[in-house]
Amino acid sequence: MFDNLMILFQAPVITVDLVLNGLLLGAIFALAAYGMALVWGVMSIINIAQGEFVMLGGYVAVMMYWGGIHPLLAVPVAAVVMFIVGWALYRAVIFRVVDRDLFVSILATFGLSILLQQLMNTAFSGNVQIAEAGLGTVFLFDGLVTLSEIKVVAFVLAIVVGGCMVVFLKRSRMGQAIRATAQNARAARVMGINTDRVYAVTYGLNAAICGSCGALVAMAYNIHPYIGLPYTIRSFMIVVVAGLGNFAGVILAGLGLGAAENIAGFVLGAQYQLAFVFALLVVVLVWRNWRLAAKRQYLK
Repeated sequence: MFDNLMILFQAPVITVDLVLNGLLLGAIFALAAYGMALVWGVMSIINIAQGEFVMLGGYVAVMMYWGGIHPLLAVPVAAVVMFIVGWALYRAVIFRVVDRDLFVSILATFGLSILLQQLMNTAFSGNVQIAEAGLGTVFLFDGLVTLSEIKVVAFVLAIVVGGCMVVFLKRSRMGQAIRATAQNARAARVMGINTDRVYAVTYGLNAAICGSCGALVAMAYNIHPYIGLPYTIRSFMIVVVAGLGNFAGVILAGLGLGAAENIAGFVLGAQYQLAFVFALLVVVLVWRNWRLAAKRQYLK
C-alpha cells in the first residue's frame, strides 16, 4: 500500500490518469444519485432498488448489442423501457408505502432489489456482461494517460441526461407539479394537483434516469445481476453529502467520489475498492450525524 502511495508522489502523471478516469466514472455515479435524490425529495422514499434499476438498464443495452444494434442507441431505449418498469412498480408496490414510515419504504424497495437480482440471475446467469461500443482510446501526455473514448462519451451523455432532467423539472408543467409536490404535497393537492400521478411519474423518471445510466455502465464498464448494491450505496452517500434538491452538489459529490474511489483502488488494491466505498459511507454518516447533533445543540 505504501509503495503504491509513493508512486503517486513520484509519478504525478499516474495521479492525473487516476483522477481523470475517476471523474469520468463519477459522472455516472452522480446521474444515478440524482434519480435517488428526486424520489427521496418528492416522495420521502429511500429507494434501495436504485442500483437494480441501473442493472436493468445495462441489460437492455446488452440485449440490443446481442441483437446487432449499436449500444449507444440503448441509452434512450433503456430510459423509455425503465420508465415503464418504474411506473408499473409504483402502481404495483410503491404507492402502498408512500406517506408511510420511512423504514417501511426501505423494506419494500429492499425486497424489490432482491427480486430483481434473482430475476436477472435466472435470465442472464451470474456472468459479467458488456455491450461493446467499438470505440478507441485517447492518449494524453505522450501516452502516459489513457482514456477510453466510450468513457468520455458516457461522461458527456450523463451530463446531458442530467441537464435535460433539470430543464424538464423547471420548464414543463409536470416538472412544476413535481417541484410543488416536493415542497408541500398537501398544499399541492389543495391546488388541484394529482399527487398520485406525480408520484408515479417521479418514480418512473427515476427508473428512466437509472436505465440510461445502466446503458452507459454496460458500455463503459460491465454489469452482472449483483452490481446494484454498490450503486445504491454510492447514490445514497452522494445524496447525503450533497443534500436534497442540490443538483450542483450532486455533480460535485459524484465526481469527487469517482476520483477518490479510483485512487483508493490503486493505493489499496482493486480488491479493497468496494470496501473503501462502504467505509466512506460509515464516515459520511458519522459526520452527518455529528453535524445534526451540533445543530440541535446550537438551537437549544
